[in-house]
Amino acid sequence: MQQFSYDHLYRFTYDMLLKIGCPEADAQLAAKVLLSADLRGVDSHGVARLSGYVRLWEKGRINAAPKLRVSYETPSTAVVDGDGGLGLVVAPFAMKVAMEKAKQVGTGWVSVKNSNHYGIAGYHAMLALTQDMIGISMTNASPLVAPTFSKERLLGTNPISVAIPANEEPAFVLDMATTTAANGKLEMLQRKGQDTPSGWVQDKSGNPTTSANGVKDGGALLPLGGDREHGSHKGYGLGAVVDILSAVLSGANYGPWVPPFVAFLDPLPNLVGEGIGHFFGAMRVDAFRPAEEFKGHMDQWIRRFRSAEPTPGHEKVVIPGDPERELELLRKKEGIPLLDPVIQDLTELGKKFGVSF
Repeated sequence: MQQFSYDHLYRFTYDMLLKIGCPEADAQLAAKVLLSADLRGVDSHGVARLSGYVRLWEKGRINAAPKLRVSYETPSTAVVDGDGGLGLVVAPFAMKVAMEKAKQVGTGWVSVKNSNHYGIAGYHAMLALTQDMIGISMTNASPLVAPTFSKERLLGTNPISVAIPANEEPAFVLDMATTTAANGKLEMLQRKGQDTPSGWVQDKSGNPTTSANGVKDGGALLPLGGDREHGSHKGYGLGAVVDILSAVLSGANYGPWVPPFVAFLDPLPNLVGEGIGHFFGAMRVDAFRPAEEFKGHMDQWIRRFRSAEPTPGHEKVVIPGDPERELELLRKKEGIPLLDPVIQDLTELGKKFGVSF
């Protein structure tokens, strides 16, 4: 494992995106969104995914220069057509549409079709914080997750993020998959040659397994909770809601028809929609109560929870967003660690396109 500066990884990512035909502004934005995952410690969704996007572009499944548009709207809602573009570019566009509607009428809700993998959900939700808004971000994803009691892979990891502003305290930022673990964490364990904890994966017969290759071998990720006795039906329900709001509502593909992220698998025939779907919400705080008053109470909420008496063996209670924020500060200063297989992958990618890593 080696450390790389943010600027180094940003420049490489930006140059690579230019090579595949992204306009300059899109390449800058996509690189920023992608690297935000590495800074916040979500290594599975950062530069480790860059070669995956490039392979999808090579297969004609990503449009590097999309013409984004609002295909339908009301004063508070919209559907955005991503024109097959990078989700890293489509998602911020759609979130800004939601925020603009919230400015006008108090709340904005945007469902997206014809997009691709959009990086970490938290980046897009956090865009609302600068406007004293609550941001909501979710997306469906490749079907790797078996519903409770099923052997079939019908849902994605389908993350949800909610960002809520505070005053003196850092914002509350929830960013979670609706599975016990995201698929990217399996990929990281595979690179390290390690097994998974129990409750993450089932094998192709529907039995529990700790193999990090369980999904590759025909098994499935498990919904949040792992099994019925530990509440997997709740994780299944959350993932289903994300799928419906992101795709059934917008006209994107849903359930088993969501196109796979990996380029070596082709989408199913007879697709039911267009691309991958996302869903965004923006709520102006002062549409409910004065913003400063609300943020003052959020400070009090955060301080009270942070001061809760910890259980034995734990130093403190953390607020959603705390670990990522602390890691971002550290990695901006000390650099971003990359595993050797990721370094090799990026080096080979750069050689192929004439970009030095």
